Amino acid sequence: MELLDTNIDDKVILQHNAITSGRYDFTACMLDILFMLLSCLEKDKLEYTIHVQDIEAITGRKWNYKQLREATEEIGSRMFEIETEDRYNQIWLFSRISYLKGTGSFIININEFSKDLFLELKNNFTAMQLKSTLSVTSKYAKRLYALGCQWRSVGKKRFEIEELKKMLGLIDKKGNEQFTEITAFKKYVLDIAKKQINEESDIYFDYKLIKQGRSFKWIEIFINMKVPQQLEINFDVSIDNQKYISKLVTYGLSQIQAELIAGKEKEKDFDILITELNEKIRQRKLKIDNSVGYLIGVYQKKGILPVKN
Repeated sequence: MELLDTNIDDKVILQHNAITSGRYDFTACMLDILFMLLSCLEKDKLEYTIHVQDIEAITGRKWNYKQLREATEEIGSRMFEIETEDRYNQIWLFSRISYLKGTGSFIININEFSKDLFLELKNNFTAMQLKSTLSVTSKYAKRLYALGCQWRSVGKKRFEIEELKKMLGLIDKKGNEQFTEITAFKKYVLDIAKKQINEESDIYFDYKLIKQGRSFKWIEIFINMKVPQQLEINFDVSIDNQKYISKLVTYGLSQIQAELIAGKEKEKDFDILITELNEKIRQRKLKIDNSVGYLIGVYQKKGILPVKN
């Protein structure tokens, strides 16, 4: 039995954005099966063998075989509904799953009608770190990690709370809703996901809830950025300059670093820099593990920020 090359901690998997942002409810175990499948895809191949030992070698965590059996039995019945301009397509990802008794492995067959979601990604995909997808244990952390990766080049994304709940399977087609109180949604979904993503993954994740009137209407997620604080006006500095400084701080720079940059480089030059970096990351021409450190390095080379000895 050949195992995955688990010595590569930064192995990247690609997931179609229709799956990343789709409305469905997979258990954590089902999601791990999906991520493992994504890690071994080959062109035009529809049948794969997944070994439990691979996941255990990557995460150092034992898989519960009872959960595995239940997940392989149930995953085939979960339907994806994909909306196009002229139709709703109800798709089942897998046509067969065969659990191989006593081996800790199973065979999974991709449905002929869903193969484009696995094999024809073009530019419509999310790149994720396999180890991160498996290391977070909450099913909501796994989904929010994937959404974070989808929007990491932008840095943030706003959703209506209702829509995000539908994506996470917290509101079903009949309108039945889990965690109706915002405090419960924060405690059992968002805060657990935030903690696990920040401790176990390759991205920094945060969020802010936004009200419409007296009720919370939207959620804004931040990826590799700090949640922006309300701007305090300093009348000795122009409003535009203060907004620029606040923007720099949201990218993780300190107040002092932001003030130094804003004093020597125009905001439009900073915007051009970020746009170019995001495009290189999107095209996979550049890999940045520490976005803040990278920006600091850029401005140190320009002589705007001091270099520590």
